[in-house]
Amino acid sequence: MISWLFSLLTNKTFLWLLLIINLLGTIYGYVWYMPQLRNTPEQFMIFVPDSPTASLFFCLVLVAFLLRKNWPLFEVLALITLFKYGVWAVVMNLLTLWVSGELPWEGYMLMASHGAMAIQGILYSSFYRVKLWHLAAGALWTLHNDMIDYVYMQFPVYSKLFLYIQNIGYFTFWLSIASIALAYYFTQKTPRSSLHPNF
Repeated sequence: MISWLFSLLTNKTFLWLLLIINLLGTIYGYVWYMPQLRNTPEQFMIFVPDSPTASLFFCLVLVAFLLRKNWPLFEVLALITLFKYGVWAVVMNLLTLWVSGELPWEGYMLMASHGAMAIQGILYSSFYRVKLWHLAAGALWTLHNDMIDYVYMQFPVYSKLFLYIQNIGYFTFWLSIASIALAYYFTQKTPRSSLHPNF
């Protein structure tokens, strides 16, 4: 990893700033999902707010780093879901723009923030301590979530895109596979770095 980037990513002040930003984004995300959650059956609640749950996983990873610990299950969940839902939200907002011919400013804000979600999960992946069983658990969570979204129809509501829901479900499934494969590569096939000695 480039030395200046390594120094930035392992800087304790930067980690705290990243934690605060992600925590605020997580809260905003859950608030954004509130109207849909009011009409969501209780057994599906945990699977509906995808993006804020992904950033919540990453908040827990950052807390662990600040405590000089690794929580591998949250690390793999963060990596898979940050990339998946980061890319997913960017694509869905671009699709909304294509279908409707316009996108409110919140859509551009969501594209920027979700693009950053996808990037940050990857940037910290060399510090993760993920084993294959953690990866398997993360894959199971991710694919099960897709079943809830597109078999039980609990997907995030983008009203203008409902007519394309089968195509979106197909795209989302393969995006999940790509995200799991990416997590395998970054946690099993690349050199590990140590975050803690710089604290």
